[in-house]
Amino acid sequence: MSKCKKLLIFGATGLVGRHIVQQIIKGKDAFDRIAIFTSPRTVSSKSGDIADLKNSGIEILVGNITDEDDVKKAYQGIDTVISAVGRNMIQHQTELIRLADETPNIHRFFPSEYGTDIEHGPESAGEKPHQNKLKVRSFIRSCRNLEYTFLVTGPYADGDPVLYLSPNHGATVTGSFDVRTKKAVLLGSGDLKIAFTTMTDVGKLLLAALTHPDASRNKALKVKSFTTTDTAILEAFEKQTGGEKWDVSYTSVEDLKRLEKEAWQTGNPLATVMTLRRIWATGGTLYDKWDNEVIGTPAVQNLAEAVTAAIDVQLHGEQELKRKLV
Repeated sequence: MSKCKKLLIFGATGLVGRHIVQQIIKGKDAFDRIAIFTSPRTVSSKSGDIADLKNSGIEILVGNITDEDDVKKAYQGIDTVISAVGRNMIQHQTELIRLADETPNIHRFFPSEYGTDIEHGPESAGEKPHQNKLKVRSFIRSCRNLEYTFLVTGPYADGDPVLYLSPNHGATVTGSFDVRTKKAVLLGSGDLKIAFTTMTDVGKLLLAALTHPDASRNKALKVKSFTTTDTAILEAFEKQTGGEKWDVSYTSVEDLKRLEKEAWQTGNPLATVMTLRRIWATGGTLYDKWDNEVIGTPAVQNLAEAVTAAIDVQLHGEQELKRKLV
């Protein structure tokens, strides 16, 4: 039985990475070693975050993620690699995976999957935002020595910019919940079901996968915090912001598809967001069976808790986000 005891994390100070690290810190007694790989620039620009991680017992390894020698050095003494890199670095994971497969002491790799299921059905293979992740999955499945776990979470139920419980500035017509103006844009008629995971729960669920290594071995784990509708989300926001009704408008799935097509044609940088929201609105996060139970059914947040956190982030931003992670 292979165990995940000596961890190396890429992207640890990023959007979802910091949530993952904080949950791993809470469960650190289950591990022999926890290290993050970060750049000299991040050490300088996020010195406070790095100091907090050191004080929590995290080992800081500094190098260039595109430098083979730096990565090889970081891999020494590690048995499990966790990637939380952003979309701009997704395809580079194939190089990280190749080096991991060539490193005898490494046996498990968690690529940066957290989000939409890129193999939900036959149509998934043609979705533009999925292409780099699909290449990573194909590559890791071809490895001779490396095990893998794909943690599929669906959209993040958080209030940070562009996420589902945010004002979604710049693309409000594709769905938004704006606490300051008390305005919302719902998709369809508001009754479309979507499965969500908060970023805090991404960390909890990844921790559970690490501590259930056999159950998560070579699997795409489909996990969630809760399934709900835009109408239910709106009602939760209204209840927690004084009880008065918000100003609500709707975007049909047909209009969302039209906006998505136009965005790709014109090179709009929000095209990826529009495609993902169309996938979510048309059932691309739903399954007959979920895998939370396979990894021990960790406690996850509910809709009311997610909305409370989203309101805090919308009103107080980075300061409130850091407070929540402590």
